[in-house]
Amino acid sequence: MSERLIDVLDEYGLVKHTYPVTVGRPEAPATNESYEAKALEAAAHSELASDEELRKFTAKSHASRSGPLQPYGDQLSSSSETKHGLEQAVRERAHFLWIEAGRPVGHDDDHWRQALEQHFRLRAYVLWRQEGCPEGRAEEHWSRVCEFQEH
Repeated sequence: MSERLIDVLDEYGLVKHTYPVTVGRPEAPATNESYEAKALEAAAHSELASDEELRKFTAKSHASRSGPLQPYGDQLSSSSETKHGLEQAVRERAHFLWIEAGRPVGHDDDHWRQALEQHFRLRAYVLWRQEGCPEGRAEEHWSRVCEFQEH
């Protein structure tokens, strides 16, 4: 698995955000298209723009603008869609759930699983909404989110 920076561009070709994207497995190397597709899904998950605007977005490999290869284009955290960034979001939610439950001892795993499921459900909902709220496709969106998280 290797990480690449992928630019997400608006309909005018302007970079809206650059995502560090990791895809592929040792037995199945990733293609440019898989990196770009994952970056576009990350843009939907992070609600980078309205659903209507997102439909016009494209993605491409990040090109150096002289100097070190770094994200640019907006004020979002550059790690907003990395494994570390996603784990941090779940960690913060689990901590909130633990406090809300009265700070019980020995239930860390329960709060983590609950926070992770809530996180996945929210991301699946955003994808579903972004695709126009299609009836009967909830399971498909759930599967896409779970697959997205695995890579």
